[in-house]
Amino acid sequence: MASALHGTSIRSVQVSRLDIPLLSPFGISKGSLELAANVLVAVLLEDGSVGHGEAAPFPAYNAETQSDALALLERAARRLPGEDAASWEEAGARLRADADRPWGAARCALETALLDAVCRSRGVSLWSHFGGAGTELRTDMTVTTGSAAQAGADARGIRARGIAAIKAKIGGRAVREDLDRIAAIAAAAPGASLILDGNAGLTRETAAELADGLRAIGIAPLLLEQWLPREDLEGMRALRGSTGWPVAADEAVASADDALRVASAGAADVINIKLMKAGVAEALKIAAAARSAGIGLMIGGNIESLLAMTASACFAAGLGGFGFADLDTPLFMAENPFEGGYRLEGDRVSVAHIRAGHGVAPRGLLL
Repeated sequence: MASALHGTSIRSVQVSRLDIPLLSPFGISKGSLELAANVLVAVLLEDGSVGHGEAAPFPAYNAETQSDALALLERAARRLPGEDAASWEEAGARLRADADRPWGAARCALETALLDAVCRSRGVSLWSHFGGAGTELRTDMTVTTGSAAQAGADARGIRARGIAAIKAKIGGRAVREDLDRIAAIAAAAPGASLILDGNAGLTRETAAELADGLRAIGIAPLLLEQWLPREDLEGMRALRGSTGWPVAADEAVASADDALRVASAGAADVINIKLMKAGVAEALKIAAAARSAGIGLMIGGNIESLLAMTASACFAAGLGGFGFADLDTPLFMAENPFEGGYRLEGDRVSVAHIRAGHGVAPRGLLL
């Protein structure tokens, strides 16, 4: 990394565990979390500016763990002092080169903290740094795995919040059980837009059975999100054709090259971009690749606190053109250890009030 100018030289980097209890287990087709076992990074610049980033690994999603993220980030913290935080992309690339696998949450945390510090130093909001296209998004809220009765109760709670789009986690269970849960959601929240997220947990056979069952009960989802394994692009293309419902790629896209493969295969109408999958720099490349291929954009995340979710909101609002947003996970947390962050009214997420960086900081100073 180059020598720093204008006070953006890194004085110190601190890494710590960020364990946040959840109100209830967050389940997907391949497992669940009872605790957000995340990592917090703080970067202090020579001019006194402090930036923060969060790693939110989800082992059931891509096998990355809190220990993986901690180990990588602690190595980075030892070598970064004296370097230029403005060269955040280079720092993220070097962290990626240190890993034996592409642990995206760690890279996201480091790149976010560096960007936040630089933007605060310059008095620039993160959403304007990403282009300033807008300041508002409309989020869905998730019904996690569980019983049909619980799904119905959760859906009623979501509508009571003023949120119109509901994402239901499916897969990992009998198709009949998923159909019962989806029917319960539809009954509890009539007219809600339904996104059905399989987290790569369905086979082609179960996907076909579920689609037939949905037609039989008169439910047409807004979006089918990653029903099939990430490598089954042909199956995803066939699912688009056989159902006529839009398909979103999530686990199938963790890089710009993945996005181009999905586009070439005709496998998706939408790509869910998560900063935790590959970091901020790669997410920018994924967005550009999707746009060049005429594929729609969705912003999502892992089990993230208000810090990481606000960074993602700044990313998507600032870039513009995101037709879907899934920025709800702070609502699943029993505690909020931060000050600032996006503002949520009903389903409207706003970052317009943020004046420098992403605007989030721990309630107790880390540095």
